[in-house]
Amino acid sequence: MNPAIATDVQTKSLIGGTWFDGSGEPLAMRSHWGDRTLAEVARCTADDAARAIAVAKEAQKTWGATPLVERVELLRRMNALIVERAEAIAQMETLETGKTINETREEILEYTAPAYQKAAEEVLRHRGMTLPSTQERSTNKRIVLTHRPIGVIAVITPYNFPTDIASIAIAHAIASGNTVVWKPSEYAALSCAMIAEVFAEAGFPDGVVNMLQGLGDVGEALVSHPQTDGVFFTGSTATGEKIARAAGLKKLLLELGGDGPQLVLPDADLDAAVDGAVLGCFYLAGQVCTSTERILVHESVHDAFVDKLRVRVAAVKMGDPTDPATEMGPLCNAKTLARVVAHVEDARAKGATVEHFGERHGLFYPPTLLTGLTQDMQIAKEETFGPVACVYRVSSTDEAVEIANSSDLALNASLYTSDLATAWRVGEALHHGSVNINESTNYWDQLAPFGGAKKSGVGRELSQWFLDAFTEPKLLNFDLNDGPKGDRRVMRATDE
Repeated sequence: MNPAIATDVQTKSLIGGTWFDGSGEPLAMRSHWGDRTLAEVARCTADDAARAIAVAKEAQKTWGATPLVERVELLRRMNALIVERAEAIAQMETLETGKTINETREEILEYTAPAYQKAAEEVLRHRGMTLPSTQERSTNKRIVLTHRPIGVIAVITPYNFPTDIASIAIAHAIASGNTVVWKPSEYAALSCAMIAEVFAEAGFPDGVVNMLQGLGDVGEALVSHPQTDGVFFTGSTATGEKIARAAGLKKLLLELGGDGPQLVLPDADLDAAVDGAVLGCFYLAGQVCTSTERILVHESVHDAFVDKLRVRVAAVKMGDPTDPATEMGPLCNAKTLARVVAHVEDARAKGATVEHFGERHGLFYPPTLLTGLTQDMQIAKEETFGPVACVYRVSSTDEAVEIANSSDLALNASLYTSDLATAWRVGEALHHGSVNINESTNYWDQLAPFGGAKKSGVGRELSQWFLDAFTEPKLLNFDLNDGPKGDRRVMRATDE
């Protein structure tokens, strides 16, 4: 075996509690920024996907009938075990994706592991209800609304938060009695395998969580298979639209691209707004669906804002992502890099001013500041997904809102103002799923509904909204049959 290939990381796929070599050709897992091979993983095919779905379908019969408190205990155990392994998983994820070690540690300890604990607590509080009988004059009827798991969930996850986004989906899906077939990103296969290994140790029955390594053909097979009952996907809008077409009537939860407008109004705290822009544009090198893609600054404070932001951009420390002192690492892959380069070059060719641009090498794209942007530029129309701060000069709040709402995407927006009434009015006027007031676009709360409008997604995830997404409302109508039969209520035109 090539000595560069790691031997202590699981490189197979998981079906029904058994690790197996996929049917396809092996995939080389490379640290692209470090230019070295980490391992080779067994690539799965559509045939493997069909087998995993069949196993998950059978396992769901028993898992769905498992007492709730037992499911909760296993989820809590999962949380504890991931915490124990947090550093090793974080180190691997940094090697695979180029995220800084601080970012991956945060992901594992603040999001990935707690997802299982939070799902455990949330499912204990997933309430049904009783409804009054309105169709007959009787006290015999009892109407009860409950929830039932829908079956097998395909979970298809991205590279930017590979263990966090996957764990949120998996934890809530299995908490409510579903089983899962998971296709992680091929750019984070090894760190995701490290999560998959924990399920057996935590005590989950075989087949509850299955994982297939592979490319888009595996995801397509999962989505289109007739025995897949629901699909969770986080990724590009283009792929999300393909999934929606292929899934038919399956239940969908899709979290797609974002346009991330940050509005800076005349009365804004500029220092706070600059802080928000730095976090929004350069956290995870801009590779976040909630990143700040457009900064719409009122002309009365535009120059002062740009002066402050220029200083902060120049101070961002880009470098080795394994070094805790590094603030921004490389982009994950060549495809992402090519899009960022194309967007910036197009903006420059159409008249944008480059206020700051550092040294570029390999997948390291420097933190960049552009001004003088216009709506005809590619960077204004598409999600860049890279470390570029794009500042637009606007003459009024209405103009800022109009530009912000002009996109087909509407995930997170951000608004900086000192006036409560303005914040409320503008927040309501923006079409986005979330509007953060005096906070970066890169802010969300794990117990609040998360999702977008327009082409930014379908449904809402996190907390009870995730449980609602992958359970089916179930109505039980009882007739106690111990009292007089009531007359059926017939609605007449004269009824009031």
